[in-house]
Amino acid sequence: MTSDEGIRLQKVLAQAGIASRRAAEELIAEGRVSVDGRVVTEFGRRVDPDNVVIHVDGVRVVVRADLTYLAFNKPRGVHSTMSDDRGRKCVGDYVRDRGERLFHVGRLDADTEGLLLLTNDGELAHRLMHPSFVVRKTYLAEVSGQIGRTVGRELREGIMLDDGPVQVDGFRVVDSSGGRTLVEVVLHEGRNHIVRRLLAEVGHPVRKLVRTQIAEVRLGNQRPGSLRALTRPEVGSLFAAVDL
Repeated sequence: MTSDEGIRLQKVLAQAGIASRRAAEELIAEGRVSVDGRVVTEFGRRVDPDNVVIHVDGVRVVVRADLTYLAFNKPRGVHSTMSDDRGRKCVGDYVRDRGERLFHVGRLDADTEGLLLLTNDGELAHRLMHPSFVVRKTYLAEVSGQIGRTVGRELREGIMLDDGPVQVDGFRVVDSSGGRTLVEVVLHEGRNHIVRRLLAEVGHPVRKLVRTQIAEVRLGNQRPGSLRALTRPEVGSLFAAVDL
């Protein structure tokens, strides 16, 4: 890129909300900014925001204004599709008035609530859904009965289902009272109804299921049916999880 092409790096960082131009210059001078994998320390560096990858302190920075990253708390009964030819309530109904063309990252079955990511960043979405990147997802499940001491070990060692074996990455009992137990399940599998099938296989059918976390993005107290823009650290953590 010639000296009069592109946008100065400190301006790009300021427009991305990382810091003021003055503070961005300090970040550059301290060697904390890299462009396409190479540390940049000169203030005059110009870049094309649409065609470079910028990291600050090792965390990727989103500098393209046309990319959107949203967290959606999918209510129970809503289908994980952007449109439904049978007229059923779907994810697309909640973003119909937005200007950009969004798609959902992965799926939740209609009876499962919780965190679903929406974006128009095709590369990130593809990697988040690809099993080779082992992106962990966390669920809270209300199940029938009391959990035996060996259940967690069985799930970690692996359960054979009809379509092959599966192991959880984490399992713990959160609460137990009466005839119900609340458990947390962490796994990177993406097969249909995998949490429900796993827990049913060990004798604890799911009564209610909520996905609470994807990688480092947490649902928190976000209300059902609501959308929120991911924070810069959250987006950066997703990029880091899939080596972008």
